[in-house]
Amino acid sequence: MTSPITRTKTWFEQQAFGVCEWWAQKLNVKTEQVRLSFIYLSFITAGAHLFVYLVMAFVLEHKERIKRPLRKRRTVWEL
Repeated sequence: MTSPITRTKTWFEQQAFGVCEWWAQKLNVKTEQVRLSFIYLSFITAGAHLFVYLVMAFVLEHKERIKRPLRKRRTVWEL
């Protein structure tokens, strides 16, 4: 049986946008180090980095549309 802390950590990792994981892969560091840096920044900047994090999450979710905005669509309903 796993501890509640482990289950909570796993749930947050699965539900996150993947921004920290993406940055960790790009910078070739551990994901935990990137997450800790976001936590430390929250204490220093009083939450201003949260806006940057949400923008990065939006860009990661829509990066294909940003890269190829004029791609031909097969149907009218395909966004």
